[in-house]
Amino acid sequence: MRDSYGISPDEKHYARMIDLLCRCGEFTEAKDLIESMPFEPGAPIWEALLAGCKTHGNLGLGIQAAERLLELVPQHDGTYVLLSNLYANAGYWDDVAKVRKLMRDRGVRKEPGCSWIDVENMVHFFLVDDTKHPEVQAAYKYLEQLGLEMRKLGYVPDTNYALHDMESEHKEYAISTHSEKLAVAFGLMKLPPGHTIRVFKNLRICGDCHNAFKFTSRVVGREIIVRDGKRFHHFRDGECSCGDYW
Repeated sequence: MRDSYGISPDEKHYARMIDLLCRCGEFTEAKDLIESMPFEPGAPIWEALLAGCKTHGNLGLGIQAAERLLELVPQHDGTYVLLSNLYANAGYWDDVAKVRKLMRDRGVRKEPGCSWIDVENMVHFFLVDDTKHPEVQAAYKYLEQLGLEMRKLGYVPDTNYALHDMESEHKEYAISTHSEKLAVAFGLMKLPPGHTIRVFKNLRICGDCHNAFKFTSRVVGREIIVRDGKRFHHFRDGECSCGDYW
């Protein structure tokens, strides 16, 4: 960048590089890069590190990154969510409760996940565990039947994304009610055969939903496009255009 283009890397460039390293689990190299930066690391750096720690279950380093983030941006809900998820994946439910209490005490609210789809020029919205949409019960039944076909192909629900201390069967139900699954199911029910399903979500798609949609695209033989809070995911024939870089 410096030699060829005369550009000095700023914090955004470092954050992208640290994100890449952490996604690969290269935490030693990521830490070395942070320490070599010509300026003090800000929130984007620590958030990239925390996200990578959550993905790979690096609890110790993740807590350090979260502590720095809470000092820099104490009102950012994403930090609390990532830290809570990190504890939940490790089975530290008491710590999960402490993080959620800290959010309440500080008046920080998590943005609720919401997904929507346009069917016949009408936008239909779904929330997690939705009960308000007039046809949501039909969507739940459709997902049950679809799940049976997906399991025949090897799909196994990833209950690590059920971030509450509950029995295994309850965890499976919890992740089956995610808003993006309901929106996709509604689209499959309502749109003509062969029609591409296009769903939007305000937050990042969860890992189980991402995996489930790969299996769904194989079962129904249709293309599914999900635009989440980070990027487009184009599911077709059991694969995603992001190469699982979600």
